[in-house]
Amino acid sequence: MDPTANTLRIPPEMLLYAEKHEIFDLMQSMLRNLIVDKPEDPIQYLITLLKRDSIGVPRIMLLGPPASGKRTTARQLCERTRAVHITEPGVLEGEGELAREAKWHADRLQEIPCELWVKLIQQRLSKLDCIRQGWVLEGIPHSRQEALLLQELGISPHHVVMLEAPDEILIRRRQCRRVSVCSEDGSEESQYDEKRVLSDDNTATRLLKYHQEVSALQRTFQNCLKIIKADQSHEDVFAQALSYIQRRPRPPAPYTPRVLLFGPPGSGKRLQAELISQKYNLVNICCGELLKAVSADKTSMGELIKPYLASGEQVPNDLVLQILTQRLSRMDCAARGWVLRGFPRNIEQAEMLKESNFIPNRVFFLEMPDDAVKEVVTLRAVDHVTGERYHSLFKPPPGPEVQARLCQNPRDSQARLLNRLSCYSVQVPALKAMYPDAVHVNADQDPRAIFETLESRLVERLPKCYSVLPSTQEPGSGEKAGE
Repeated sequence: MDPTANTLRIPPEMLLYAEKHEIFDLMQSMLRNLIVDKPEDPIQYLITLLKRDSIGVPRIMLLGPPASGKRTTARQLCERTRAVHITEPGVLEGEGELAREAKWHADRLQEIPCELWVKLIQQRLSKLDCIRQGWVLEGIPHSRQEALLLQELGISPHHVVMLEAPDEILIRRRQCRRVSVCSEDGSEESQYDEKRVLSDDNTATRLLKYHQEVSALQRTFQNCLKIIKADQSHEDVFAQALSYIQRRPRPPAPYTPRVLLFGPPGSGKRLQAELISQKYNLVNICCGELLKAVSADKTSMGELIKPYLASGEQVPNDLVLQILTQRLSRMDCAARGWVLRGFPRNIEQAEMLKESNFIPNRVFFLEMPDDAVKEVVTLRAVDHVTGERYHSLFKPPPGPEVQARLCQNPRDSQARLLNRLSCYSVQVPALKAMYPDAVHVNADQDPRAIFETLESRLVERLPKCYSVLPSTQEPGSGEKAGE
């Protein structure tokens, strides 16, 4: 099909369905599993994979030095995500020849061979509970070599959380750790755990070994790593870790931003739309400018709306929607995404846009006090010779000659501005209710700061919110907290 000969329109339902059901993520995950496992029967393998419902489950590695709070944070994450908590003792509790060989080394205080240890981890993660619920590996892997061997076996995390704290704080935590024991009369008293204190003699050695590996581990997982300071409350550490794992990594799948910009007159919608469009190559659409362009064409639709524009009357909603949906259906909008302003102006138009299946995935409300709006709008003017815009306070004209040429747009008069502000304030509560996930941005600040806020919310994927579910007790999740 030649797009230069006929207008190519992409049904909006295609992208909506793909995004709603995360089709691109699904295809990427299935392809990755096929390449790693190389099954003899790919079709049956994919059927089994889909039946397990293991697409999108959490796969988290929680790393950190001794006494950094890994155990507590891992338990909290598992409680929130319903993932399986995997610890080193839990892996060793497995059955089979591999587990017996590993225990033989552990009983003799020998280091378990890396290849054997990695196979044990793979054996544990291949069980049905980890496949269906996901997993949190606490303190695993220990080294870059382990991490690379795990990757060769197809075990790669979606998120890696690394806790860090000064050594003196970690050593103090080990020394001051207490356990509650029952005395003979049944009361509880706090005593030093003598066995733990004796074992703390090798804390410095363990810290040294960790520091020797931590830089290599950071390089290995640099694309999915979050470092969190552990010398703060457990609640703060958990909140930061949970916020990070809810931010899903961006796949190399197609992503087309569909952005709506709302705001009162003078809030900077035009400028922000231009900045977003230029940086991310989105199609910049202003509904008012689009109607003027159509009316200038020698088409039936242009002739139909021309009388409304000439008289200053509002173009009927059905005609506006027809023109707008035709523009949004073109190939450039479907492939690159779009940023729209000037429509919808009320809840009726918003409902019509939704019914047409042109649903935005990012909505921003630029908010500014009325006094600031009046200062911005009523003091601006245009040089009718150059077309340059000036403002009495923020961008004064360069000289008296230009000052004499300045003309104010009749729409910027105080009387008409007050009327426009009144109409906007009446409609905006219903529009905010229509888009409850919209981002509200203070527009009474430097335009670069506004753009940075918009940009940060534009490029990030929408977070995956985990509901609080009862945790499932798995092997390896019952050890005492402390690591």
